[in-house]
Amino acid sequence: MILYHGSEKIIDAPEFGKGNSHNDYGRGFYCTENEELAKEWACSNNNNGFANKYEFDMDGLNVLYLNSENYNLLNWLAVLTKHRTYWENNTVSELAKKYLAENFMIDTSGFDVIIGYRADDSYFSFAQDFVAGAISYRQLGEAMRLGKLGEQIVLMSEKAFERIKYISNSPADASIYYKKKKERDRMARKEYRQTKSEALSPDELLIVDIIREGMKQDDERLR
Repeated sequence: MILYHGSEKIIDAPEFGKGNSHNDYGRGFYCTENEELAKEWACSNNNNGFANKYEFDMDGLNVLYLNSENYNLLNWLAVLTKHRTYWENNTVSELAKKYLAENFMIDTSGFDVIIGYRADDSYFSFAQDFVAGAISYRQLGEAMRLGKLGEQIVLMSEKAFERIKYISNSPADASIYYKKKKERDRMARKEYRQTKSEALSPDELLIVDIIREGMKQDDERLR
């Protein structure tokens, strides 16, 4: 498969063990199959960058598909709350993070690759709103599909890094791609405000309901 990694510099030899431990799924090499998205991410700080292009052989690797039918959004959130910082420090958020960690956490240590949503900019704020009790489980699911960010593919293990091969790079002009990224974020937030303003039905699930009812991984309402 072909992957792209957006960066302000050319990365012709991705190194295992590098990267920020506070990224969505921890320390790893974050990629996408979409070259245009990689260029947007490369220009996140309004600087020019590159979409680095790679060939990646995933055959035989242990892959965690967070968006598969085996998992739900709460599994993704549990992993996210473990690694990402800057969560609201109110009572509901603290209870939610504790409940997610105890009931929906996935041990990611045995996986070579993780594939799932990217909690980028506004998308992280959507997750924060759910954890704080401001939106329902349904609204969170709809919000994560706004802006068509797709999935990120993250190389986690040394074995995975041995399977990636640099091909080339394509320049990303910040005057073009920073604007595209900001517009994508703006539109996602606009649509989200509309979703958030909708009246909730009586059977909607907020995080406090999930905690109060002691919902677990196999609860059909979380599918």
